[in-house]
Amino acid sequence: MAHSTRTRPRHVRALFRELRSLPTIALLIACLFVGLPLAAAATPDRHVRIAGQDIAVGARIPRPTLSGPAQLVQLGNTRFDIPAIQVYGPLRPQLSLGPLQRNDAAAAAVATDSRAATGSAALRTLVNGFVIWYLWATVAVVLFAVAATALVGCMRILIAVHRQTCDTGAAGGLTDLGPRLSGTIARMAVIAVTVSLAGWAASGVAAYRGTTEGLQTIGSLSDLVGTSDITPAPVGPPVFGYSGAVIGDSRVARVGGPPPDDPSGDDTACERSADSPAAELSRIRGEQVLNLACSGASIPAGLRGPQPRGDSELAPQVGRLKQVQGLDWVVVAVGPNDLNWSDFLLYCYGLPSCDDQLAAGEFDLRMAQFDRDWAALLADLDELPGDPRIVITASYDAFVASPATDCPDLRGPAGTPGLDQAKVDLLADRNAQLNEVLETGAQRYGFTVARPALTPLCGDPALRLGPDLQGLADRHPFHPTAAGSLRVAASLANALGPTPPP
Repeated sequence: MAHSTRTRPRHVRALFRELRSLPTIALLIACLFVGLPLAAAATPDRHVRIAGQDIAVGARIPRPTLSGPAQLVQLGNTRFDIPAIQVYGPLRPQLSLGPLQRNDAAAAAVATDSRAATGSAALRTLVNGFVIWYLWATVAVVLFAVAATALVGCMRILIAVHRQTCDTGAAGGLTDLGPRLSGTIARMAVIAVTVSLAGWAASGVAAYRGTTEGLQTIGSLSDLVGTSDITPAPVGPPVFGYSGAVIGDSRVARVGGPPPDDPSGDDTACERSADSPAAELSRIRGEQVLNLACSGASIPAGLRGPQPRGDSELAPQVGRLKQVQGLDWVVVAVGPNDLNWSDFLLYCYGLPSCDDQLAAGEFDLRMAQFDRDWAALLADLDELPGDPRIVITASYDAFVASPATDCPDLRGPAGTPGLDQAKVDLLADRNAQLNEVLETGAQRYGFTVARPALTPLCGDPALRLGPDLQGLADRHPFHPTAAGSLRVAASLANALGPTPPP
């Protein structure tokens, strides 16, 4: 007992001496500023159910600020701050939601007389989910501290061996290093784990307090995630006789082709062609296919909202789609008009460089808006009457990856710098970002994605059929030709699979 009393202060003094050593200080800095954020990022989200919805609870990537809001991730890509939940410290919760589910629990959550009960249940569920996530992340914090200690300990051993060898001129005097370094590394481990857990505990307390205080002001699911536009109402009388339908923009309206037989006023206003993908799908599959696509259509102005065309205003395509009875499938093609893609093309053609921060910021803003509009359209498609199969059309690249420098479609209008390899790469990268948003949303809803394999511009001039896209000398540059429209239809037919028997 007396021996224990005498040795305990010696151990404490050794810990304090070790705490002042440079290797241990570096280790603690790594544990606090690398280990804690890494543990938060590496710990999988904890899934809970609130009001019939699946919500994943985790932590957002920390920012170098004293406090900040929690974050909501919708559909895996759209990110919103939650101002009601402000947290001090680096550990700020993140909630991932989507797609929204319609069920009895969701209906009860928005009822006025159930707001208090729903808010209380949501608070308990979210807090419990976050606590469980936090405990798993604590394990990751300890593992990082132990691993970092082992790494720093190995470095200290190597340095000590090197110094001892240099001092003695031989390796024979190394036997006494073992007991001394083992004690040093053990003290480092104790300090690293203790300080890491203390920092993690302080972050957890701050996150718990900020989350619970913020959630007390939330009484319903709408308070948590906000509200969105109302889905388009059905438009027009019921329509019969069609197995499939195509909605979207000028790529599937097939601008530049021959007009259909006996065109309607909408066919003319939207510049629909007789060889559009809808018409080609009708011939390939032997089914009646309705073409609602329109040149210039975007999600807010065309698919979910009315679209001005000349002196008339066309009804939302989704609203008209809801009146088509007995649909088996729907093809959707959107994206470039929502981003005003032609602006970026003109910008790149007209300036020596188009990768400046101004254009990049504008692209990011438009992508963020498209992301939100895309989420609303996906919800509309998921709720279509009859539950038709949905096929999303990916956006194609206009140019080959390595275009020939003498390609006339790269030169652009007279007096402009035109495009070069760097600009083509930039446009391809932005098109890939668009496709990532399209495909991520489609996958979350279980929709099929079709990726048309079109022959881009500026490829091998020896190809007999040439590119599948109209060039700068044509009336509608970068839109599919007749052959390109057929290839789009073939890709869609392959995604749809065989025609069901009558």
